Amino acid sequence: MVGIAGPPGSGKSTLSASLCEALLQAGEKTVVVPMDGFHFDDAVLNARGHRARKGAPHTFDVAGFEVLLRRIKAQEPDIAIPVFDRSIELARAGAAIISAEAKFILVEGNYLLLNQPGWQRLKPLFDFTIFLKVPEAELERRLLARWRGFGFDEQAARAKALGNDIPNAHTVLAESAAADLTLQD
Repeated sequence: MVGIAGPPGSGKSTLSASLCEALLQAGEKTVVVPMDGFHFDDAVLNARGHRARKGAPHTFDVAGFEVLLRRIKAQEPDIAIPVFDRSIELARAGAAIISAEAKFILVEGNYLLLNQPGWQRLKPLFDFTIFLKVPEAELERRLLARWRGFGFDEQAARAKALGNDIPNAHTVLAESAAADLTLQD
């Protein structure tokens, strides 16, 4: 099980998909497990007053995510996982299945190496960790493009990227444990 961490917009999903494809091409059973499936629903975030910070560490079910990783580590058969659909800002329960035959599990998420309560229990579950370090200006460029790509106008894209994603990036960069391998853009 490989943990691929880094700030929002650093390329975790892209790297995970590329590694998965290369391993599948080599005949290795591989699956990607995105942490984003463990976003709390907007109704929960609204009730807690956290909707404006969706994507921050406290807006995820880290305990549930830890249970999932432990089940994967135990090689339980046919584990259903939630997958976050960014186009509708909603996690879809049971959207993918992890087979016990999967040899490589590529787990990707911002906070996999975070040194905060709950999150710090994740790092020992990984056999190898990778951290993606990208300059803030490039993160900002990518995040603005992401939100524009989802139909946000310039003002709304800037609000999402600069008001939430970049502060989350600062948390990831300042409070993550060292990875086995750091890739710098």
